[in-house]
Amino acid sequence: MNQPTVRLHYAWIVAAVTFFILLIGAGIRSAPGVFMVPVEQEFGWSRSSISVALSINLLLYGLVGPFSAAVMDRFGIRRITIFALLLLALGTSLTTWMNASWHLALLWGIVVGLGSGCTASVLGAVIANRWFVKQRGLVMGILTASGATGQLLFLPLLASLAESEGWRSASWIISSVALAMVPVVWIWMRDYPRDKGLHAYGAIGDTEQEQGGSAQNPFRTAIAGLVRGMRSLDFWLLAGSFFICGLSTNGLIGTHFIAACVDHGIPAVTAASMLALIGIFDIIGTTFSGWLSDRFNSRWLLFWYYGLRGISLMLLPYALNSTAFALGMFIVFYGLDWVATVPPTVKLSSDIFGSQQGSVMYGWIFTAHQIGAAVAAYGGGLVYSMLNSYFFMFLVAGVFCILASLMVMRIGKVTPGAVASQNM
Repeated sequence: MNQPTVRLHYAWIVAAVTFFILLIGAGIRSAPGVFMVPVEQEFGWSRSSISVALSINLLLYGLVGPFSAAVMDRFGIRRITIFALLLLALGTSLTTWMNASWHLALLWGIVVGLGSGCTASVLGAVIANRWFVKQRGLVMGILTASGATGQLLFLPLLASLAESEGWRSASWIISSVALAMVPVVWIWMRDYPRDKGLHAYGAIGDTEQEQGGSAQNPFRTAIAGLVRGMRSLDFWLLAGSFFICGLSTNGLIGTHFIAACVDHGIPAVTAASMLALIGIFDIIGTTFSGWLSDRFNSRWLLFWYYGLRGISLMLLPYALNSTAFALGMFIVFYGLDWVATVPPTVKLSSDIFGSQQGSVMYGWIFTAHQIGAAVAAYGGGLVYSMLNSYFFMFLVAGVFCILASLMVMRIGKVTPGAVASQNM
């Protein structure tokens, strides 16, 4: 294959389209934190019953990951991504007509959860592994940071709309944005570098990921990956630490932070702006984490990320009851660490299991992340209903993060670029 000379490698265009897909998906996933209090007030549903729908959403968001990676390999990234965007548009728009709590569980829990699962960080891992050899860690960091950018753009807007026009107007906005992204994906997204007559960025010849889509049954591919992972201690350590990552980020803070702030007399719009501000620092922290993962031992990066996050969470209850300066310090400290764990986790998955299987394996590891998120989303609402406070949940999440920092140090040392043959 003769690779034409181009100024801008098409991989960067695919990465840019993926960035916006993930950004919109993150904006939609951030909406429940804004809608929780208005929906609770309008329908009189308990916070724990609302949290059931959100925990279903988070669980499916993770569980779909390994299957979506396998389905993308079989049917193509572009088709599956368009299908996911249509699901997001459908689910968010239909919530405007709901009048029972099971409607919320069906639409936001199942429909939006399925769509979100196909626009999760697993998509970023597939793109990074398939389109990039050089600067793969940096690209994964940038794509992961899209979640923070989605928060930054959507949260203040959604909170303001929910307060001034009602939460239904906010739902229509995010539904329209998801629908508008469909033609963009159709025009510019491509499945493989060879579709543009190219090799992956930084590759000399065809890479393992460029050999073509799998003819195997996607369900069988995903299950085979899980069976293989269950035989590996490294898989359990990565999955267990990522379970704690999900518990301590979008499950707890992403879902309950705004409500916790409102309980302490902070207006919802202000609280949403603070959560968006966390997103600003996350863009910096996660992008820098991607750069670091290309250069340093990923185990040590994860050790520091989880440890520092644990300290910040244990201090959050005191920050909420203290000065604006203390809360501001939490926002900066926690924000830099929000999802900085993703690039080194993706890299370890690829190093241990190989680039071809790495995306599916990361999908299962990400499933553990979202199980943790679902536990915290529901558990936070349940504990709040029992104690009328989030204090206990913040402390527990902090302790679990310290545990995760110790777990990742047990992951076997892997030579950068090692392939899956060592674990066959």
